[in-house]
Amino acid sequence: MTRKPSKTTDKSAPKAASRSSGKASARTEKAAETAAASPTPVEIVGQTLERVIDPLTSALKRAGLRRAQKAAGETSEAAPAAAAPAAPTGAGKPGLAISPLAVPFPRIPPIAGVEIATGRAGFYKHEREDLLLMRFAEGTSAAGVFTRHGVGSAPVDWCKRQLAASKGEDIRALVVNAGCANSFTGKPGADAVRRVATAVGKRFDCRQRDVMMASTGVIGVILDDAKITARLPEVETRLTADAWAQAGRAIMTTDTFPKGAYATAVIDGHEVKIAGICKGSGMIAPDMATMLAFVATDANIAPAALQTLVSLYTRTTFNCVTVDGDRSTNDTLLLFATGQSSAPRIHRAGDKRLADFREKLEAVLLDLALQLVRDGEGATKFVKITVNGAESPASARKIARTIAESPLVKTAFAGEDANWGRIVMAVGRADEPVNREKISIKFGELFAARDGLISAEYDEAKMSKYVKKAEFEVSVDVGVGKGSATVWTCDLTKQYVAINGDYRS
Repeated sequence: MTRKPSKTTDKSAPKAASRSSGKASARTEKAAETAAASPTPVEIVGQTLERVIDPLTSALKRAGLRRAQKAAGETSEAAPAAAAPAAPTGAGKPGLAISPLAVPFPRIPPIAGVEIATGRAGFYKHEREDLLLMRFAEGTSAAGVFTRHGVGSAPVDWCKRQLAASKGEDIRALVVNAGCANSFTGKPGADAVRRVATAVGKRFDCRQRDVMMASTGVIGVILDDAKITARLPEVETRLTADAWAQAGRAIMTTDTFPKGAYATAVIDGHEVKIAGICKGSGMIAPDMATMLAFVATDANIAPAALQTLVSLYTRTTFNCVTVDGDRSTNDTLLLFATGQSSAPRIHRAGDKRLADFREKLEAVLLDLALQLVRDGEGATKFVKITVNGAESPASARKIARTIAESPLVKTAFAGEDANWGRIVMAVGRADEPVNREKISIKFGELFAARDGLISAEYDEAKMSKYVKKAEFEVSVDVGVGKGSATVWTCDLTKQYVAINGDYRS
């Protein structure tokens, strides 16, 4: 998590994507074909994507987001409930209690073409690993989506520039540090990133542009790259194919548990694996959420197709969660495809052979995104907010986000108060078209308001009992159209203030 200078599920960890009809699959393939035509592999995350993805998201509604929402449940390929945690969980910062909404880290097997090692560079005063090194097989494709924050950071700038230069081809390494964001650090921060990439490139016999970088921690502090380069020889000796849980812990900041997801998919009759980790707890809001996420697959997918997929599914996963409404300078999602499975190489995101892979990739990304919410700083409630009847999907998203990010709504959740009037307030201040006479609000299956008035069947006792649950749903219909969207959020508690009040201490 990046900070001041200075989340399974409501049904939560996605299972393997639910069955979709042939018709839905056709819509999925058509949507992905459209996305594949999008220009530029890296800058696709800009304003052009906003215009392109909205209709794609609508087209994928049944085969994509709705499927993943429904799949966000108890047991699955994406996160087997029966699997024992690969390693004990523990907070990234001393004194933090593990979130009551935490889920165990799944058992993630090795992904062919990926080696992982962790170590301690010393960015924290206390004893903990804070350095992650990943090495990829020759020929690995990569794609990324990054923060739209106006300030950004040196590692984000580096990744965007190098992916554009290499077109995402033959990426060989990833270096991640926790404890220092290296954001708002000017040329000295950029030079530090370059020196680390150069050092890794020499050790792995690759170009510096083939090394991806990511950082998380305090803003305004220049990265002490010597702490990383001095540890590289030792960390390199520990590279192994089986260290996903250690990787998840090494990148934590105020996270209280490591976050991972896993699924298998079939491409043209060949099984492929998809695995990922992420970190994030506070400063979480869409566009992107404040987080780092790294996903790898042994599928053989060309960089342009990989970029289309990661951009498309970021929209329906990481950009649909919010903890506090604050966006980070360092948000990074990188997707790597090593090509080490027996599956054939795929060049188009809309290739029908990718149908199952697309479903499973979205499920893994949604699993990781929901874990961010489950680990929201001080969170005790996991809440799914759905808006229907909006003028458009974009309008529905804005209304849902306004509800999810309202301090008054979130503190009501924390107090287990079904104060639906605060939801009415948030709906109105979203400044989107609504029909006041048709607005309806439900908590689960309980109507609080219907057709612009308090519901005739409103029962305060039942409402109060419902919001005492650790996980619940709120749905709103604004009565003007067919647009819908879902956002996941958590409550806002005193612990959030406590955590952020002494973040740097």
